[in-house]
Amino acid sequence: MSGFSLFLSVVEGLAAGLEVTVLVTLASLAFATGVGFLLALVRQFTAIRVVNLAIDAYCEILCNVPALTHLFILYFGLASIGVRLTSIAAAILGLGLIGAAITSSIFRAGFASLPKGQAEASLAAGLTPLQTIFEILTPQAMRIALPALGNYAVQLLKDTSVVSAIAAPEIMFFARSMVTSSFQTTMIYATAAALYLLLSLPLMQVTRFLERRYGRLKG
Repeated sequence: MSGFSLFLSVVEGLAAGLEVTVLVTLASLAFATGVGFLLALVRQFTAIRVVNLAIDAYCEILCNVPALTHLFILYFGLASIGVRLTSIAAAILGLGLIGAAITSSIFRAGFASLPKGQAEASLAAGLTPLQTIFEILTPQAMRIALPALGNYAVQLLKDTSVVSAIAAPEIMFFARSMVTSSFQTTMIYATAAALYLLLSLPLMQVTRFLERRYGRLKG
């Protein structure tokens, strides 16, 4: 087999994992964004100490324990007690739970950067607390958070490579399988890196656009 033919076969083999890579990225990003936003809202606007401590503990644990540990617990640990998740479901849930802790901090930073007098002014103008939060504060905090969320999305895409450890059939899973059978280590991993780069570049461009457009709002 010629070098070019070998390269094409490698690309074809790795392309089989593209769909799962994109699926895991988008699904875990949606999960992380939704749950993280709810956690940020509760942490920012709730004065119940026990609840706030629980959220802080959740964020500390999820952010400071290796992702593989969470994935193994969800995939292998739950299976040992009769709760069986598919590798893809465990990947989405695991990365989503970790991401929720990360995005929670991003959203909280967005809320914290808003002028402190806005809430008081809105309440004085006759808005209810919920109207103040969702109509005045949240839209501004979301715009401020967008660049950081874009950076997180890029990092999440790259982090999907770890889910091959629980046999989720994404790009790196197929790369490892092909290396085992063909021993073309350099070509296969270089091609996998190129595929991740091709997927990341559009996200990076969107992130730069968001930074240019909304980064100034932080001031």
